[in-house]
Amino acid sequence: MTTRTRTMAAAIAVAAAVTGTALLGVSGASAAAGASHGTLTISNGTKYVLINGHKVNFGVPVRDLAWSPDGAKAAFVDGSGNLDIANPDGSGRVVVAKNPGNQNWSHPTWQVTAKDTRYNIPAKDNLVFAARAGGVSRLKYISAKAVHGTPKTLSLNADPGALPQTGNVWPNAAGHYGTSVYANVGNGAVYIRDDYLRQQGGKLTQGSQPALSPNEEEVVFVRSVAGHDHVLVEDFTHGNHIKDLTPHATTDYTEPAWSPDGKTLAVRTPSGTMTLPADGTGHPVKVTSTVGLAAYRP
Repeated sequence: MTTRTRTMAAAIAVAAAVTGTALLGVSGASAAAGASHGTLTISNGTKYVLINGHKVNFGVPVRDLAWSPDGAKAAFVDGSGNLDIANPDGSGRVVVAKNPGNQNWSHPTWQVTAKDTRYNIPAKDNLVFAARAGGVSRLKYISAKAVHGTPKTLSLNADPGALPQTGNVWPNAAGHYGTSVYANVGNGAVYIRDDYLRQQGGKLTQGSQPALSPNEEEVVFVRSVAGHDHVLVEDFTHGNHIKDLTPHATTDYTEPAWSPDGKTLAVRTPSGTMTLPADGTGHPVKVTSTVGLAAYRP
């Protein structure tokens, strides 16, 4: 049994049992060109994305930006509610899926896997996101190569009643096998989904806004503790131990994002963006007063 198989088996088993600086006025091209992989970026619904400490003009409002695993493309929801991808400097924008109207799309994430000839598994290059229509949220997916495509509902096969089919939000995929986590607004729980060899998954713990570590061995999430939103981490490799990374919080820490090396987390606060060690050995440090969704460019 491989390390990855053991890790996912532990996560699935538990799931089953549980059932910066201010913005500077520089050109987008120069800022993006100087942004190395591992750079922290922040999107906040304006047309400017904070990259490498500078604002990059994407030409349209950018919400919920997420980077492809190779850092070559950014996916986001634009001001018209469409799902777009673009180059790191905002150029080459393509509308992958056009919002049909009366829907709210949010939090895209990339699910990318290589072709596996051992198991006859085709390569994947998908975008998974949450779509709310008529007050009901579902997870959707579409090929990242589509142009004005039509998203499909993401399958959550399980025993009848085992997994909620609606109310699912905040998908986040990571690793080489396309594993993802997501939250459910109905029961306040975090779920894991693995469809590499076969689709499986289930409930992990109570929380929201989950993010899977790059090595797929940990998940961070948000949980209300003593009047504030804390960031906690669950380790699949050590008995699914849960640790509070912000035990002394005096403000709300939300929307955690992993650095590509898995050593640092970026989190949102009402006064800006902070970073902290992912192993809980340090305190949050403010890196910018810009408030928005943090994401690291791989």
